Formats: sequence, structure tokens, C-alpha cells
Amino acid sequence: MALTWAESYLGKVRASVGDTDTILFVGARGVLFDDQNRLLMIQRSDNRHWAIPAGAMELGESMQECAIREVWEETGLRATSLTPFAFYSAYQYTNDYGHSYQQILMSFRIHTWEGELQRQTDESVDAGWFPLDALPNNSFVVQETLADLAKFESTGQLVLK
Repeated sequence: MALTWAESYLGKVRASVGDTDTILFVGARGVLFDDQNRLLMIQRSDNRHWAIPAGAMELGESMQECAIREVWEETGLRATSLTPFAFYSAYQYTNDYGHSYQQILMSFRIHTWEGELQRQTDESVDAGWFPLDALPNNSFVVQETLADLAKFESTGQLVLK
């Protein structure tokens, strides 16, 4: 079972620091395509935005373990083979709750997985596979992640930003 926000490492740090200071957000993102080249996206339970499965790392986890756990918590799929393709460390953002973060995040291409897609979990209210020309959220983050994956696949070089 997934930790609640208050139980999570990031939730504990935010509670101790308060709402106004920028803190580091360390996490991972998992990018999955089905055999029809459709992207897996989830509709988040906290803000109802469509997103690529991702989340914050817990103490004692590697970034790869974080990606595996986040994809599982949000989709019911357990990654069995994955490759890092992009590392982000320079982005700052403020979320819908007014909390400011500097993001340190690794994106992984998940090649294989096991299990059945769960459309609803504790962290998602919907999930599905979408053609790239019909994504439910065409946000900067989704587009940048897909562009970085394409760059990695064409060059074989980890994308660093």
C-alpha cells in the first residue's frame, strides 16, 4: 500500500520546512508504450491532471526502484526492464498547493512489465493508452519527456538538463 502524503519523505520535509521555502524534489518518471505505440498516461487523483506515471523517491530507494514503485502504485503494472534516458536537475516549479520545488528527476523508458493495467488506484482516478497525436494532456512536461526520449533513442546519449 502506498504511503500517504504526510507519511512520505517529501511530505515530512515539507511539513518541517513549511509552505514557503523551495525544497528539493527527487524522483523518477516511467514512460511506457504498448505494442501499438500508445503512451500510458494516468489521471492523477490529487489534481485530476493527466500525466506520465511519476513521483518522489523515498529514503533508501534508488531512482530505478522509485520509477518501478511509482508506475506500480499508479497503474498496477510492475516494470521488469527499464533504461534511464534523461536526468533533470535545473527545473524549479510551484505546484497547485503553492509549494515550490527544485526537481531532480530521472526519466526511464520501461520496455517490459507484468500485470494488468488498473484504471483506478489510490493515486490515479483513470489510466489508459493514448496515441501520440491524441494525448489527453499535451503539457510541456509530456512533450519535453517524449522529445528527450526521441533524442536518447537517436543518439544513445543520456539527456542532461
